Amino acid sequence: MKKFVSVLLFSMIMHCALCIMHCEVTASAQGISAEMLQQFKKGNTLSPAENALRNALAANDIKTLALNQDNQAEQNTYFSNSVPNKGITDQKSSGRCWMFTGLNVLRSRAINRDGLDGLEFSEVYLFFYDQLEKSNLFLQAVIDTKQKAMDDKTVEWLFQHPIGDGGTFTGVADLVGKYGLVPSGVMPETYASNNTSNFTSFLKRKLREDGLKLRDAAKGTEQQMKRDMLSEIYKMLEMGFGVPPTEFTWAPKNLEGKYKSEPKHYTPMSFAKEMVGDEDLNADYVMLMNDPTRPYWKTYEIEYDRHVYDGHNWLYLNLPLDEIKTAAIASIKDSVMMYFSCDVKKELDSKRGLLDLRNYDYESIFGVKFGMDKAQRIRSFDSGSSHAMTLKAVDLDAEGKPLKWEVENSWGATNGFKGHLIMTDEWFDEYMFRLVVNRKYLSEKILKAAEQKPTMLPCFDPMFASEE
Repeated sequence: MKKFVSVLLFSMIMHCALCIMHCEVTASAQGISAEMLQQFKKGNTLSPAENALRNALAANDIKTLALNQDNQAEQNTYFSNSVPNKGITDQKSSGRCWMFTGLNVLRSRAINRDGLDGLEFSEVYLFFYDQLEKSNLFLQAVIDTKQKAMDDKTVEWLFQHPIGDGGTFTGVADLVGKYGLVPSGVMPETYASNNTSNFTSFLKRKLREDGLKLRDAAKGTEQQMKRDMLSEIYKMLEMGFGVPPTEFTWAPKNLEGKYKSEPKHYTPMSFAKEMVGDEDLNADYVMLMNDPTRPYWKTYEIEYDRHVYDGHNWLYLNLPLDEIKTAAIASIKDSVMMYFSCDVKKELDSKRGLLDLRNYDYESIFGVKFGMDKAQRIRSFDSGSSHAMTLKAVDLDAEGKPLKWEVENSWGATNGFKGHLIMTDEWFDEYMFRLVVNRKYLSEKILKAAEQKPTMLPCFDPMFASEE
């Protein structure tokens, strides 16, 4: 018996030893060996032309060298259909493109309707309440999930993203509906609102600290604790952004720059009522999206992806590109701008303000192919919606097909093409993601599809980062 046990133990030890050796050999085989490095070196001997290119890359920006000279002809800036606009806004060093875009859509309508010389709504006014509401959203979400472990994926996401300066049109709709609007001159921008990164870092730190306290709080004490915490956040926001006005006087100016009437007394809500009218920014608009990784003609809702706790989650209808383009063209023809978002840095020639797949030839620079399609880029985290702008123009051919599009940007009047970006229709296909359209420009088929019960997606889904 002892002999049998000894043989069995020896056999087990030898088996384990062989397993360890196999793992070591396997790991070694999967690593980069000296032989492989030698093969790489021999197989990639640079030609004289490639060596010259390597020297150029060592001293120059790759975009400069990859610029396609065959695509540098004088830019065609004609558009068959365009919505008039006045004045280019500038979000400075902040991630508030979503807010600038949403407010630019609203001001465009007021300017064209009332024949105004110009108009800009105060972004910092609405941003003050955006940050306060997002703080409440985070703290309440912590309370709602306090029974879950800290390593729960939703809890992790909450503490990773307690607050930010990005957002979507849904945020504009909820905030304007709850807090109204004021002209930019009534509450001007501050350094902190124009340069949000550092200020936001302190809000994040404070909210994370408060979130941990709420998780440890005795049951029944959380709401009073949250109220006290929000009071401190409110004070921080006042220090950084100023005190939001509760009333003011204002008068519009006509196209000649003269006052159209005597100044009137307003509250933010009465001013919003006069500017926006009876339109419901949530009910009257539909967010359309082109995401080829998910089924078309389905609606989706993103959990905790909202600005106001008692507001609306981000809700969208996924559609083929041709359906989205038809709606966009109908809106532009009726002189109504739209909230639009895309992966703006892809193939952008910022000096010309041109988004064109032919702008750069990176394949020739590196001698490799970049062959992923839109769905593959999304799945592999290579592409996604990163920036919101105001879609305002389209150039149609004789058959009514789009050739190119134009957006009003919020990077200042000297950026791009006079503050605008022009995109080819081919670029639109590859990098456009979201468009918010008034229901009256949508077909019955789209409206019916938008009414279906949405699929709830988790807040940590990689496709749904906020536009900045």
